[in-house]
Amino acid sequence: MPQTMQTCTMAGRDVTRVGFGAMQLGELPGRPTVDRDTAIDVVRTAVELGVNHIDTAAFYGPGTANEVIREALTPYGDDLVIVSKVGAVHNGEGRDLAQRPEQLREQVEDNLLGLGVDQVDVVNIRSVQHGLTGGFAIPDDQIVDVDDQLAELIALRDEGKIGAIGLSSVDSDTLRRALPAGIVCVQNFYNLLHRADHPVLELCRENGIAWVPFFPLGSATPGSRNVLAEPAVLDIAARLDVTPAQVGLAWLLAHDPSTLLIPGTASVDHLRDNVASAFVELDDSAMAVLDGLVPAAQPQAGASSS
Repeated sequence: MPQTMQTCTMAGRDVTRVGFGAMQLGELPGRPTVDRDTAIDVVRTAVELGVNHIDTAAFYGPGTANEVIREALTPYGDDLVIVSKVGAVHNGEGRDLAQRPEQLREQVEDNLLGLGVDQVDVVNIRSVQHGLTGGFAIPDDQIVDVDDQLAELIALRDEGKIGAIGLSSVDSDTLRRALPAGIVCVQNFYNLLHRADHPVLELCRENGIAWVPFFPLGSATPGSRNVLAEPAVLDIAARLDVTPAQVGLAWLLAHDPSTLLIPGTASVDHLRDNVASAFVELDDSAMAVLDGLVPAAQPQAGASSS
């Protein structure tokens, strides 16, 4: 009998602790376009493996990731939770910021259309408040108060177009300001070797908010330490007969019970490995070594957001 993945509550729903991030199903600079049939196979396999949490955005592609999800999974299962984000748009070559309230509304409509749904379960505001701009210059008209952004998403929630509101790339002060809006999840850059946002994680824990770390292995962010190349990770992986990626993902799951992972891939084999990380048990000695790789108070540089 197959193992059953643990779940965590997000927006009142039971969500598998290892989900799937769809960013790699869209066009990415410097990478070959993913074959459509392969992309559909990856998404369907994720659900077959028990995943019920899929993270996407209309600006992945542009639109490609949402189209693949729609083709692969409609009619959607009742337990599937689809999370999207707003705050940027695809400009044909890359992304531009789109932070103004009316732009956020347009992006929600794009997600509804691309996914073929009447409501997106959770929508994250991809903030630039925290300095994680993904290399974007910030035009004056894109410096928007988070209260104005939240007001628009609250209106969309009241209209039934989104089910719940999350945040992405925020600091503790921004999260505290946003708490009255009923935030259900926070997506920040965080992994075994990059823990600068631990205070945000602690605030999420205190308020029952799901913590969704992006770039969980660090390898997608220039200038950041790569979990897969860390000698201690390689040693533990060899001892436990698992992959280094599984060690990095398993540490995140063990580090805090509110953590939900959304590792992305365009490979069915990598997907299977990622899902299997939910069942990797790190013993006390492994956790002690991994916990000690980064001093708790060590400041760290920011990185591009997803």
